[in-house]
Amino acid sequence: MQQWAPRKEDLDGKPRAKCSFDFRHQLATGNPGRLGRCGRNCDHRRSVGAGSDLHRALYGTTRYGGSNCPSDEQDQPGCGTVFRLAPQPTACNNALCPWTETVLYRFTGGANDGALPEAPVTFDQAGNLLGTTFSGGVYTTNCYYGYNWCGTIFELAHSNGSWTESVPYIFTGGSDGANPVAGLTPDAAGNFYGVAMANGMGGAEGTFFELSPSGSGWTENTLLSFLSSGGNFPRGTLIFDPAGNLYGTTEFGGVYPNEGGTVFELSPSGGGWTKTGEYDLPGLLQDGPLSGVVRDSAGNLYGTGYQLGSNNVGLVFKLTPSNGGWTYTLLHEFAVGDGGDFPVGGLVLDAQGNLYGTAAGGGAYGYGVVWEITP
Repeated sequence: MQQWAPRKEDLDGKPRAKCSFDFRHQLATGNPGRLGRCGRNCDHRRSVGAGSDLHRALYGTTRYGGSNCPSDEQDQPGCGTVFRLAPQPTACNNALCPWTETVLYRFTGGANDGALPEAPVTFDQAGNLLGTTFSGGVYTTNCYYGYNWCGTIFELAHSNGSWTESVPYIFTGGSDGANPVAGLTPDAAGNFYGVAMANGMGGAEGTFFELSPSGSGWTENTLLSFLSSGGNFPRGTLIFDPAGNLYGTTEFGGVYPNEGGTVFELSPSGGGWTKTGEYDLPGLLQDGPLSGVVRDSAGNLYGTGYQLGSNNVGLVFKLTPSNGGWTYTLLHEFAVGDGGDFPVGGLVLDAQGNLYGTAAGGGAYGYGVVWEITP
């Protein structure tokens, strides 16, 4: 099988000057996501979000750092943050142009706030930021294995140059699901769609939900649950196609011998939503995709499998529409060593069809790589 050609840049865990490549390069250093130098109160493990503003600034989250968390919520310093990275206000012709970071919010966890955000943030039509947190909110034994906090949806409202945080929804760990790690996907009407990784109706393992504007706030509606008989533990941020269908991934599930997670399709139907397609990825009870898929103009989907492949350290795949289903193509397999292993984070597809991503391990220094594969 002809596989795509890989290129990679080793990550050595050391700070770099913030030029165009090194900025991207630093998002997955030895302490994943650190940008440049960090002081004693470092806000770390950043996940750059999908949002950017008219000033070309970037917005994202850090799982840790910021304010202290309740002692039973996590074992790292801080509950996580939301941050903004802004370029210089005037044009810069130097490759070492610095960016400025501003921490917009520090989560506090507990019953009244979220904690441990793992997903990108998204703008609503009013210019506010919305996102999810893995932890915080309801304290119960019904959450994801080993965790007693079920997670939240948060909003950062922008007014007069400052940001105010609120929590529109707290997951209960019941039929509404628990512990979201994916971002929220907006539609043209101002609604947002997302997935919670755990729980659901009738012993399910994950839910699909809608967040809709309601007066001056938001209303959450659980649309369906992911049953253990199919793909389960949805983790990736959803994407729309031009027809209004949504695509996402699950970390686990599938039918033997294809039990490496799934790629699924959700379609509007009769005022609700229906799972209209699901492709089982090859793998024997291995961790599949930890992020969502990207789509090209021809309708092909691209994704990664964290622990899939003959080397059990990850792969990159393509799904091509075919007679109402999908044809699977293996684009690249990772191997332990300098080429990187265990792909994490979302993919970026450029206009020439090249794919870019990150791997958590491997490389010349053992801290992972930023990789590119080309057709």
